[in-house]
Amino acid sequence: MSDAVKHECGIALIHLKKPLSYFKKKYGTSLYGINKMYLMMEKQHNRGQDGAGFASIKLDLPPGQRYISRIRSNDSEPIQDIFKKINNRVVSELKVSPNLLDNAEELKLRVPYIGEIMLGHVRYGTFGKNTLESVHPFLRQNNWKHRNLIIAGNFNMTNVTELFENLVELGQHPKERADTITVMEKIGHFLDDAVAKIYKKLKKEGFNKAEASPQIASRLDMSKVLTKASKNWDGGYAIAGMLGHGESFVLRDPSGIRPAYYYEDPEIVTIASERPVIQTVFDVPFTKIKELQPGRAIITKKGESAKIVKVLEQLPKKSCSFERIYFSRGSDAEIYRERKLLGRKIFPEVLKFINSDFKNTVFSFIPNTAETSFYGMIDAAQEHIKKMLLDLIQKNSPNNKKYLEELISLKPRIEKIAIKDAKLRTFITEDSSRDDLVAHVYDVTYGVIKKTDNLVIIDDSIVRGTTLEKSILRMLDRLNPSKIIIVSSAPQIRYPDCYGIDMAKLEDFIAFKAAISLHEDLGNKKIILDSIYKKCKDAIINDIQETENFVKELYKPFTSNQISNKIAELLSQNGLKSELKIIYQSIENLHKSCPTHQGDWYFSGNYPTPGGNRVVNKAFINFYEGNSTRAY
Repeated sequence: MSDAVKHECGIALIHLKKPLSYFKKKYGTSLYGINKMYLMMEKQHNRGQDGAGFASIKLDLPPGQRYISRIRSNDSEPIQDIFKKINNRVVSELKVSPNLLDNAEELKLRVPYIGEIMLGHVRYGTFGKNTLESVHPFLRQNNWKHRNLIIAGNFNMTNVTELFENLVELGQHPKERADTITVMEKIGHFLDDAVAKIYKKLKKEGFNKAEASPQIASRLDMSKVLTKASKNWDGGYAIAGMLGHGESFVLRDPSGIRPAYYYEDPEIVTIASERPVIQTVFDVPFTKIKELQPGRAIITKKGESAKIVKVLEQLPKKSCSFERIYFSRGSDAEIYRERKLLGRKIFPEVLKFINSDFKNTVFSFIPNTAETSFYGMIDAAQEHIKKMLLDLIQKNSPNNKKYLEELISLKPRIEKIAIKDAKLRTFITEDSSRDDLVAHVYDVTYGVIKKTDNLVIIDDSIVRGTTLEKSILRMLDRLNPSKIIIVSSAPQIRYPDCYGIDMAKLEDFIAFKAAISLHEDLGNKKIILDSIYKKCKDAIINDIQETENFVKELYKPFTSNQISNKIAELLSQNGLKSELKIIYQSIENLHKSCPTHQGDWYFSGNYPTPGGNRVVNKAFINFYEGNSTRAY
């Protein structure tokens, strides 16, 4: 993606079903779990580089021994920072006891972080916050094991204010309005309630307080706690948690917006945001890793196998399509195929724009995530050329050797045109100078483009168009092609996200600007903006929960092609010598390419939860009133 978009988070959970001594004997190290967790977090660093956190629980320690450890970092390399500190603790203990690594139980007693249940998290900062206090996991401490709660997640709730007020109504005093706090305290409230009820029952059965504690752990039904806690949640989420007595869980939202995958064998249960992470780290086949279904939780009690339980009624599955287009690791077999297919599906539109002129067309891509879609586009181009040659040969039956050689040599011209340089530090404060620096973030390959050439260059998506306008297009224009054709393997991004991806403001989107510009051309800009604003404002004032997305009305009069052409016009207004064309993927082809990930609200405005419509309407109000704030 040429436009930098911060997004999502990544979770990793490992629940060892065997004692540490087992792993020492079989794998030669008592640090098996720690080592695997490091790899799982590193393999998901694409999901967050602003901060990372790790927490562990040690099982069966006597009272007086610390059994919960947590470490967080917002360092420039947070994962490395965390595990360097953990390693330093191990090294310092080895100086005192050189043979400590040979004794798993002693190692567990003496060194923090060495436990049987581990939770890792990588994040991007949201709301401009990247303080250490904002980094997951979050910890809710208590002297009773079963009331200790550790939470980390990949999520965003649209109704944080409502959830906050719910806690206040319960008599709580939350320390802030962040959705992580509200989620944790909501789970914590019902956890406390469940524990109290079990204890009351155990007391009637004749158990004293000390005897009751392990009984509470075994009788606690975490699925019921999660059902009650998540009743009013509106958002996309994969929330992972651990309880002090040795229980772990991951809950996925009922629309399946945010991803979660799991794997279990006799030794471990592990859950991650991405499937290839588990594949690589544990060397298990694709087929062994399962997707956690929407509205389900995977819960693992100490000494037991994992259980998949229904927590919430499953809604129509709307898994985020951006996961497939851009955010997830492209090494996933399904994602790789889908990205290639996106490139294949867009090719017929490209063909129209180049008039089937392959001799005078160069194909390339914007590095690096668009590379796979580029391969798909080239596959389609090669197939078209093959068909075209066969048709020509059949029709003409040429005997001329030179003519045959010319036909056979016809192939797509592929060149590496755009090159992303290392980030340039914008140390100059003066605007014009800074813009010049930004313009040079990308460079181009000179000497391969002729003045008669069409230059087709594919990106995986175009969000704001800022980098295109200020950098890429300027550099491509220096090559003096006849025509620059920018291809987006994703459809037009028209609406904000509210489920964990940093695309919150309507005015940032180039498609939104284009639609407004088209209304301006028609002379009805003020009328349409005023109309939408009134409807959005009325819905907010009257607190209509099941409101509709009124921003759709802005785009309704125009075809996708009209908006694409206007985007090209807006991006060309700084004076390009070459003709510019913009081609976007259709929503229909997106669905065909990513059949199991139909969450398309960025493009269609069809939000999977009521909170989505409230957010988009609030985003329009903010735009109209000139408030540069988030809508959630």
